[in-house]
Amino acid sequence: MIQYARIVITPTPAEAALLSRVRRRIIPFLFLLYIAAYLDRVNIGFAALQMNQDLGLSPAVYGFGAGIFFLGYFLFEVPSNLVMARVGARRWIARIMITWGIISSSMMFVRGPASFYALRFLLGVAEAGFFPGMILYLTYWFPSRERAGAISLFMTAIALAGVFGGPVSGALLMLRGYGGLAGWQWLFLLEGIPSVVLGFVVLKYLPDGPRDATWLTDNEKALLLGRLYESGPADATSRESTVVGVLSNPLVWLFSFCYLAIVSALYGITFWLPTILQRLSGLPDFTIGVLSALPYIVAAIGMVLVGRHSDSTGERRWHVAASAFVGAAGFLLSATTVSPALSLVAISIAAFGIFAAMPTFWTMPTALLSGAGAAAGIAVINSIGNLGGFLGPYVIGLIRTATGTFAAGLVALAVALAVGGVLALFGGKHGAGR
Repeated sequence: MIQYARIVITPTPAEAALLSRVRRRIIPFLFLLYIAAYLDRVNIGFAALQMNQDLGLSPAVYGFGAGIFFLGYFLFEVPSNLVMARVGARRWIARIMITWGIISSSMMFVRGPASFYALRFLLGVAEAGFFPGMILYLTYWFPSRERAGAISLFMTAIALAGVFGGPVSGALLMLRGYGGLAGWQWLFLLEGIPSVVLGFVVLKYLPDGPRDATWLTDNEKALLLGRLYESGPADATSRESTVVGVLSNPLVWLFSFCYLAIVSALYGITFWLPTILQRLSGLPDFTIGVLSALPYIVAAIGMVLVGRHSDSTGERRWHVAASAFVGAAGFLLSATTVSPALSLVAISIAAFGIFAAMPTFWTMPTALLSGAGAAAGIAVINSIGNLGGFLGPYVIGLIRTATGTFAAGLVALAVALAVGGVLALFGGKHGAGR
């Protein structure tokens, strides 16, 4: 098995200043891109408040359609990331954003289950490779010691997409009837446009890596690239640097199933949160949109705090596992209450745990992988993990159809998170997570 360098390389003042500059230049823009991506992926949860009734979609049909996005995502994830590694981040990320924005807006033309399934599947195909591409891209800029903080800052976009997306989506639903369109049609149409615009901005703004950054001097490029080389795996010729080596490494598969468990919980609640809150409270769409922002605010705080603490201590696996266990406890609490206020608090605790686990999780496989295998390995882990985006919503829909309540589904999400925490402990112990 690959041997990891255990010496902590403390940045010099010049290196710290350079990394701070890179962080300010890269992270906010990637953050904005991911907000657009995540909002287009999950706005179906708010559209469901009107769309399901308008089109006569059952909970099982909706859960399958929400999740089928991830089947398309799964099938094209690895090829997409390999293409990005070959043609460069700038052009490929731009392509992804433009196509997914167009398809997201086209969701306004859904007329029944068949068109719902088809467009959600195509949206997954279009977006395949975006998130693992972003994770791979961050490894081009940030040494492993600083990576959890960088990834956590980037991934707070997920939480803030919920913070802003809830009220905005709730407001767009109020456009029902304008121009002869339903509120959910306005939601899809208007929320897909920013992704198309940002795709063209990527072509102008985003460098493929440090060597192409016109805002860095030659000395700064050499310093950053040297720092990245020093922080990598000790054995640069290891089998984890090849695609075949990645696919034959059992730790890659263990991390994949760990991420599958976490993602199942993430999307199980994300796609159903507005419906759960409305069923408990009976409040109108806009109020539900505002209330749904609370778990994401708590989640954003958790991501940053846990990511920074993990970087400061250098410990990874317990940060992931403990966060997952906290999330599981939140789901169990939410399953045992019928109080809207207490349920919202419990779901906020669950969101804290889920979102806090994710960025630190990604520091473990990215420390394991190097060379050409990194693009394939990150894509394999993310694509298998994102099958949880199909399983979570679909299982919740099936359980809701069978029982008429969400309680058993929330318990299932708690179990998934607990399993993910155990796998993180095992994978971190035997891989890259002290």
